[in-house]
Amino acid sequence: MQIADVQDQIDHELVSKAQIEQKINEVAAQVSEDYRGKDPLLVAVLKGAVNTLAAFSQALSIPVQMDFMSLSSYGSGTTSSGTVTIRQDLSTDVRGRHILIVEDIVDSGRTLAWLVEELKRRGAASVEIFALLQKPSRREVDVDVKYQGYEIPDEFVVGFGLDYDERFRNLDSIAVLKPEVYQGE
Repeated sequence: MQIADVQDQIDHELVSKAQIEQKINEVAAQVSEDYRGKDPLLVAVLKGAVNTLAAFSQALSIPVQMDFMSLSSYGSGTTSSGTVTIRQDLSTDVRGRHILIVEDIVDSGRTLAWLVEELKRRGAASVEIFALLQKPSRREVDVDVKYQGYEIPDEFVVGFGLDYDERFRNLDSIAVLKPEVYQGE
């Protein structure tokens, strides 16, 4: 299979690299103030949130720990199956910890709602969310996102960790994929 150049498969850029950096720096300043002295644990869900976590953690002015979970609710398609399975669990005990989930995008909200409840069930002192992107039009479950990035329209986006079939995560901005790239599903 011949893979086309990445840019040939992009319809248009939705959120630029500069806009991402600005929002991350803005939220990191607020989080640094809110979590000062609380020894927060940043939790990212693999693989999509890795880029956001890396940029966000570097923008913070307070010490933090990081951990990762791999959760599945999508498979290789573009719509959530609704059933969350843990592929890889945290290596950190969250009991008594102040958790900040760092998320790339909130779509239906199902996986994130499940994760918040799971971390609370495990005894976290607090659980809050930073989401770089949100698609309010796709929300099925109410999730309280304390630290908000950008609201985006219901378009298929890739880049900055977001993928289609494990590709496009390496883009440094958020872009809309040309429909012909994924319409074969």
